[in-house]
Parts: sequence; structure tokens; C-alpha cells
Amino acid sequence: MSATLQARFITSIDRLPAAQWNALALGGNPFVRHEFLLALERTGCVGKASGWFPTHLVLEDGDRLIGAVPLYRKSHSWGEFVFDFSWARAYDQAGLRYYPKLVSMPPFTPATGPRLLIAPDAPADVRTRLNTELLTYAKAEHLSSAHLLFLTEEDRASLSDAGYSWRKDCQFHWHNRGYKTFDDFIATFRSDKRKKALRERRRVSEGGVSFRTLTGAEMDARLWNIVFGFSAATFEAHGHEHYLNVEFFQAVAAVMPESIVIKLAEYQGEPIATAIFFRGDEVLYGRYWGAAANYHSLHFETCYYQGIEYCIEHNLKHFEPGTQGEHKVPRGFEPTETWSAHWIADPRFRRAIDHYLNDERAAIDQYILQVEEHTPYHRGP
Repeated sequence: MSATLQARFITSIDRLPAAQWNALALGGNPFVRHEFLLALERTGCVGKASGWFPTHLVLEDGDRLIGAVPLYRKSHSWGEFVFDFSWARAYDQAGLRYYPKLVSMPPFTPATGPRLLIAPDAPADVRTRLNTELLTYAKAEHLSSAHLLFLTEEDRASLSDAGYSWRKDCQFHWHNRGYKTFDDFIATFRSDKRKKALRERRRVSEGGVSFRTLTGAEMDARLWNIVFGFSAATFEAHGHEHYLNVEFFQAVAAVMPESIVIKLAEYQGEPIATAIFFRGDEVLYGRYWGAAANYHSLHFETCYYQGIEYCIEHNLKHFEPGTQGEHKVPRGFEPTETWSAHWIADPRFRRAIDHYLNDERAAIDQYILQVEEHTPYHRGP
């Protein structure tokens, strides 16, 4: 391991030039780009008041950035979507502090992506060094835990022997198997499932609803207020405030216009619903949805079928529409494993959590097998 590499922790990504950070291997993922993370900071979506305090780990060789970990010191567990509230309660009942803790993921974004960012020509041991520095910091600060969420297979392999507890979960993703048109895709469905999906689409089109596809560059302040208002209303209906604000979307659209895709549903020329997507090099990510009223099948059309059509049109390989939702399965989404790594400082809790996670992984495996029986695709002989 190179002795010339120096690690430090920074409290704002603005302390690094965007070109240096984005020169790391980001895998075409929009959520770990410098612009995305900085927009979160500048619009107050993250920071001390939000409970997400930037503590990014950077590894430098002289003036050159060689590796980094997008990292946050957290005072709660909201906005992570890998739920550890029961772990926090157990700590509290034992008279111990669970918070603050360290979390590596783009805030409020449960999408698989790189967490150990390295330069394309970095030495093979840089991932190991990043992990060593992260855990050294956690121990020195007497933190309860460190969590790297929604890991890629590459990061997962590099951390396999690093003392983490492993948590498996399931999301529902769509995979492009070389479809040329939506008709090619829907033809892979069994007859009854195909008829149901096409009937859902007809209900929307026959109801007079049309769609516009907009990039970040085509959105103005008026449209953002409408789109964000729909999304915020969805949060409010579930008893929550939106994690983000309209200023964030305006800011990130200004610096990453090609990464934002808006599907705007209209009736008689007036917006009635929207889905906000982010686009990577190979993946479309569904993030937020909202509607002015309850229209039959409009959610499925706006959030799923329109996204699938976009992926086929633009030759994207995968579509991650967000967390949870078995209702996605009849529309062509398949159960897909997601993985997170958890370092627990206290050995007693580590053993208890390991035991729990072993049982949970077995349950997730069984769940995936059961869901696979309900996908709409033609069965083999």
C-alpha cells in the first residue's frame, strides 16, 4: 500500500473541484456526481439541520484525488431505506448511543451505485485503504457503526473480508433484453398478463391523457413548481414532508440537465401528474411521483410504462423504479437483490445483528423465489 497517499475528511464537497471528483470511476451513476451532492448541500437538503452532516472521505496522492467515499455523519436513520431503527432501540435500551453513525450513500436515494470511488488507474489496494481509513475514523470518533448502503458487486467483493455484517434486501427492476419497441417487450408476457397491461394503458389514453418528456434543460421555474407540488403532495398524503425542496431540483437541473427526465401527464393541456426520473449511462432511476387527483391506472402508466418505453427508445439496460412495491411485478419488473455492509463497533451487538441478518437473508431468498413465480413472462417448457 502506497505510503504517499494521504486521507482526510471534508465537511463539504465544495472543498474539492468538481472535475477531480468526477474523474473518479463513478460508473455512470448520476447520484454520486459532484454536482448532485453539492446541490443537496447548497439547498439545505443535507447539513446539520437535516441530520445528514457531510463527512466525505478523500484519499490524495499529492495534489491528485485518487479515491473517495461519499459519507455522512447521521443523527437519525431517516432517508436511508435500509431500516435499522430496531438496532437503535436496542442500543438505547442497553444504555448506549447509536447515533451519530456513519452512512455512505447519496442521501434519500435508495439506488445501487459505487461507494468506494477510485481513479481509473488507481493501485489495486486503494479500496482497501479507503475502508481502513473509514473504520479508523469511526473508531477514533467512538461511533456505534458505519453503513455502506446499496453496494455494487465490485464494492461488495472488495469488502467481503473487511469485518462487515451483510444485509440483503429485494427491489424490483426492469431489464432490457434487446427490445426494439414496447410491443416487443409486451409480447414476452403471457396472454392474460399482456391483456391486462395493455388494458391499463388504454384506460389512460382513452381518458384523454397525453404525455410530454422533458429534460432538465426544458424545465422552467413554473414547471418545477408544478412538478414538485405534485410530488410533495404524495409525501403529505403519507404523513411526511418531502426530503428535498424545489430549489434542489432547480439547482441540479441547471448543472446536470441531461441527467433529469420528467414525464408530465396532461389533460386538455393542463398538467395532472408527473414522474421524476434520473438517467445514468445505462440505467433509468425512478425517484418521485405525484398527481393532482386519482386517475385510473395513471400511476402505472406514468411511473412504469412510460419509463420502460423511454429505456427502450434510448437503449438503456436497466430501470430501477424505486423501493418496495410488489405491484411492479405484473408490469414486468423482476425481484433483484440489493446489498448493504454494516460495521458494528460493539462485539455483543455485532453478534446479535449477525444472527438476525442470517435469518433475514434466508427469508429474502425465499421471498425472491416466491415472487419469481408471479412474473408475467412466458414460462419455459
